[in-house]
Amino acid sequence: MGIEMSRLFGTDGVRGVANEELTPQLAMQLGQAGAYVLTKENAHKPTIMVGCDTRISGDMLANALMAGACSVGANAVYVGVVPTPAVAYLTRKYKVDAGVVISASHNTVEFNGIKFFDGNGYKLPDSLEDEIETLINSDMQGVKFPIGTGVGKIKYRTDAREEYINHAMKAVNVDLRGMKIVLDCAEGASYYTSVETMKELGAEVVAIHNNPDGTNINANCGSTHMEELQARVVYEKAQVGLAFDGDADRLLAVDELGNIVDGDQIMALVGNHMKQQGKLKQDTIVATVMSNLGFFIMGEQNGIHIEQTKVGDRYVLERMKEIGASLGGEQSGHVIFLDENTTGDGLLSALHLLQVIVETGKPLSELKKIMEVMPQALVNAKVPNHKKEKYMDYPEIAEAIDELNRKFAGEGRVLIRPSGTEPLVRVMIEGKDQNMIEAEAKKLAELIQNIML
Repeated sequence: MGIEMSRLFGTDGVRGVANEELTPQLAMQLGQAGAYVLTKENAHKPTIMVGCDTRISGDMLANALMAGACSVGANAVYVGVVPTPAVAYLTRKYKVDAGVVISASHNTVEFNGIKFFDGNGYKLPDSLEDEIETLINSDMQGVKFPIGTGVGKIKYRTDAREEYINHAMKAVNVDLRGMKIVLDCAEGASYYTSVETMKELGAEVVAIHNNPDGTNINANCGSTHMEELQARVVYEKAQVGLAFDGDADRLLAVDELGNIVDGDQIMALVGNHMKQQGKLKQDTIVATVMSNLGFFIMGEQNGIHIEQTKVGDRYVLERMKEIGASLGGEQSGHVIFLDENTTGDGLLSALHLLQVIVETGKPLSELKKIMEVMPQALVNAKVPNHKKEKYMDYPEIAEAIDELNRKFAGEGRVLIRPSGTEPLVRVMIEGKDQNMIEAEAKKLAELIQNIML
């Protein structure tokens, strides 16, 4: 098995092509090792909750994983197709020992993934993932496989999604009567929950891409392909368009004029609204270094402290817990409302955004002006993998970066980071003039490539 060589867990669980890298056998082993590691302190018979998105391989992998959990004496509760944040919430609500989501988020249908949550609804720390991996690599050494009455059982629940809808509606009090909304469900896990929620709150809902058949998830739809939604919002004369990704943990929006509103803008306008109501803890939003420069400027202008982390929602969440922040997220639309859920939640993000529109009485096109999105240029420099972290060790590169920072002085910025997965260093420059920053980014990427070869 080729997947064993590198670390099994990536930044968001175990991902791969279903039935090729992510096989039923591996899913079963993850079920065994995961159930064992996450519950080995417990004297009682542990319970693991499992949910999945709409992709065709979900059933195959979920059942293999649950069989694995049962084989080490754990019980499983299968909640079927629900958004990733629903599993995080329900794990906590039902006080089960762990939760598992079978999903590859915004990826195409042939991929799938397996992501674990602990009993509090948080993604696992690296140390626990390593423990699970070590157990699989050692062929489950030291694990007892019970017989007779010790084997686990599987319980099927179809009512869980209603509980998640009720939770979201309780968390954000908003009346959507008189509002027309276009929802793009990405043929994914939000096809039921988001549509039902908006209807229950009184909105006129136009739902697109909400007929999942197992093979069409994320196909030219959802938060990764917004063109159809943009056109539809204008055609329907709707107030807003909302796009989810396949597992519904992220949200991007479209204003009434058909323009995209990204995660930074959503955090900016919701964060400001929360601050005015005294609900933004520490007057702080946690974002990654990849958030737009305009977002950081917005913070300065509005007295909001922006805490920066490495790229990845797990780092945003870690920082939020450390400093007690209530709002954080990424440009991609992965926004965390930590008082209401422990992971990015597309439905909560949507309700918060709609609440601002309703309570201010302003159209989204006006609300989003709270921040100006600065043009970005992104150019990749190909460098040897073993050198990619060391770009600052080269005086010429360090000097060129310094010089650019001086040149932009507050009107732009240079951000350089090694790719997590490929032999690349990514050069991103932001500023007011698209042509200039593109030329500078190209020049800097070429310099890095030539010096580090």
